[in-house]
Amino acid sequence: MEQILDFFTKGGFMMYPLLLCSILGMAIIIEKSISLRRKNVIIPEIVNVLDNIKGPDDVGLAISICEKHEGPFANIVKMGLESRDLPKEEIKEALDDQGRQEVHVLERGLVIIETIAGISPLLGLLGTVIGILKVFNVIAELGVGQTNALSGGISEALITTIFGLAIGIPAVVVYNLFSNKAEGLILEIEKYSTQLLKKVNVFKNNGATKKKVKVDAV
Repeated sequence: MEQILDFFTKGGFMMYPLLLCSILGMAIIIEKSISLRRKNVIIPEIVNVLDNIKGPDDVGLAISICEKHEGPFANIVKMGLESRDLPKEEIKEALDDQGRQEVHVLERGLVIIETIAGISPLLGLLGTVIGILKVFNVIAELGVGQTNALSGGISEALITTIFGLAIGIPAVVVYNLFSNKAEGLILEIEKYSTQLLKKVNVFKNNGATKKKVKVDAV
């Protein structure tokens, strides 16, 4: 523990914003690891209900199940079911609007990870420049023979660079992984939205056919 604290102290004051970046990044990574699990987004119970909707009588049950769950998938399905009496184009537009809003929920926090991936190496580089500046100041005052005095600035220059890269490189990898995962979930939600739209249209067409048959019979 003392070695870690000593390593941190030698890095200078730029280690504090780097530490903040690492803590913030880790918190978001943990949150996204949980929230982007497929079963937490594509809720199996709702998928099962969608697969088993046979007619308008099943819509009420489907809506009640969606209301029991939170998240983009439940909200989009609920929107589609509640808009079932609207014309096809209006239903599609409502689903698209809801989908655009829910995409932000899935991608929330990824911008911060991307920012951390970009600024961490730069903060490390800034620490490096500051450390080198200290080295030159020592050389100007004491000359090149004072190795003990020079070592502090050199350590600060190297440590901040190492720490910045150690944060930035994993952040880039994690950002790409989460972005791809979110994109895959969005595409899957769009697939179910399309299926829902088709079923709603079938219900409407069947209802219109039945009404026509009744009128003709009269």
